Parts: sequence; C-alpha cells; structure tokens
Amino acid sequence: MKRLVRRKAFVALLIGIAVPLAIRAQQAPMPTVGLLDGSVATAAKALMFDEGLKVEGMVRNRNVGIEVHSADGDYTRLPALAADLVHRDVALVAALDTPAALAIKAVTTKIPIVFAVASDPVQIGLVASIDRPGANITGATDMAVEQERKRVKLLRDLLPKATLFAFLANPANPNAQSQMENMLATGREIGVQIKVLQARDEFDLERIFASSADWRADGLVIGDDDFFSSRSAQLAVLAARRALPAIFAHRGFAAAGGLMSYGASPTELYHQAGVYSGLVLKGGRPADLPVFQTRQTEFIVNLRTAQTLRLAVPSDLLEHATEVIK
Repeated sequence: MKRLVRRKAFVALLIGIAVPLAIRAQQAPMPTVGLLDGSVATAAKALMFDEGLKVEGMVRNRNVGIEVHSADGDYTRLPALAADLVHRDVALVAALDTPAALAIKAVTTKIPIVFAVASDPVQIGLVASIDRPGANITGATDMAVEQERKRVKLLRDLLPKATLFAFLANPANPNAQSQMENMLATGREIGVQIKVLQARDEFDLERIFASSADWRADGLVIGDDDFFSSRSAQLAVLAARRALPAIFAHRGFAAAGGLMSYGASPTELYHQAGVYSGLVLKGGRPADLPVFQTRQTEFIVNLRTAQTLRLAVPSDLLEHATEVIK
C-alpha cells in the first residue's frame, strides 16, 4: 500500500514538472522591436524609449528584444533598412524620426508602427487623423511647425533691428519644403527677409558656413532635422566662429555654445513612443491609439555666448527661459 502511495506521488511529481515544461515549450518567443532611426541612434534616445516600455511592463532583454537600424544621417539608406526589418518579421517597428516613419510606412501595412516625429503626421501622410490614425500606425509628435515660427520670433525679439535671417534646412528631409515655406511666411509676418540655405551632410555645413560673410544675415535659424541634431556641437562651433547669433530646436545646441534653443522636450516624445510600443506589444491596436502630442517645451539661453557676441538679452526673454546658461 505504501509502495502504491509513493508511486502515485512520484507520478504526480513527474506530471507537475512536465506540465510547466510543456507550457513553456508552447509559449511564443520573446517579441523583437525594430528601432528605425534616420539619424544617429543615440543611447539617450534608446534610454527614453526603454523607460516608456517599462511603463507597460516591457523590459529590454527580459521580455522584449530590441534591434537597432540607423541610417546615421544618410536618409537614402532608410528604404533598405526598413525592408530588412520587414524581412526579419519584427513584432513592431518604432520609427524615431519623420524620414524613418515614412520609409517603414511605405513597405508594410501589417507590422505595427509607432513613430516619434517632429512634424504634423496628418500633413505628411502618416495617419488619417490625430484622433483616429487608422491602419497599422500611430505614435507621438511635437507638431514642430508652431515651434519653428516661435524660434524666428524669439530671435527677432533678441535682435529687434534685424532685417535678414538665414534659415538652414536639410533638403533630404521630407519636411524641408514645408519648413522653408513656413519660414518665408513667418518672415513676411514679422517683417524680416529669410534667406534659405540647404545642407545635407558635413561637407555642405562647412561649405555654407565658410561663405557666411556672403549671407549678410543678422541671425541664423536652424531647421529641426535629426541630422542637424546629431551635429549640434558642430553647428554651435561653426556659428560661434562667425560670431553669428543662432537658434536651434534642441538643448544640446545651447549647451555646446549655441546662443539659444527652443523646442519640445525629446524626453516626452521618445518616452511616449515607448509607452505606445508597450501597449501594442500587449495586444493594443495602433488604430485605436490617438496620436500623442507633446506638451513640454524648453527655452534655453546661453548667456555666456550672448556676452561673447556682445548682445544684451532682454529681461523678459530671460524670465521666460527654462534654463539660463551662465
């Protein structure tokens, strides 16, 4: 009798071990997210994205894999990179800028897409509407058009006697045409002429700044572009060498010696892309997630640079600054 009991216990133990093993064998493999970036895929971007994933319980290398495809500023590489992610059959693609989002949207209608863009996603054809994005795509935007207008006006507030501003755009960026049109319209509105300059690589940047004396511009507005963002320090140095008052979208520019920066907080943008990616991985439908619009902006003034340029920054500008670098 005792032997029978022990045998039943042994069989029960085997069943208890076998069932979890069978369950684990049937479980789906860890999903992989493809991070597609037209510019340089930085650790800072990845960290912000990862923090958003964690909000939904998704942790890199624990229950979700991450595969990074970066064009390093060469947007012509994006179609091939996007196609490769589709070929790898990733569970989701997170596109971390506008060129990347357009590239992945062009090659798949099945794989879920979550974007983080500095543009109007309806205007550029990413989604049908902000509230009902539709299809397989949604994401976050900082709606940079109004911020671009604000940058021009901030530079004019600093330089009230200015008559000509240069505007630097990347012609390879899908937003370039609308950026230039927006700048020209804003210039007419405030009575400042806008001279458009175009640069798509470091060679163009050096060439353009080498001829800065020919611009005869009172100041420079740098267009919001991920290639320019990855060269923030270089742009700050180039502007400083020419004693050129300049404003850009991102804090890194002002921190590296640029005069001013004004734009959306990248933390909120990439964090929300991570949150939405986590929701989709857990079964949510992109079509049901309205496009998130960032609310936080940063206005940075580098007072040291202003003093070097012998510019007196109005007190009301300093009062509205998020940060003053002294």
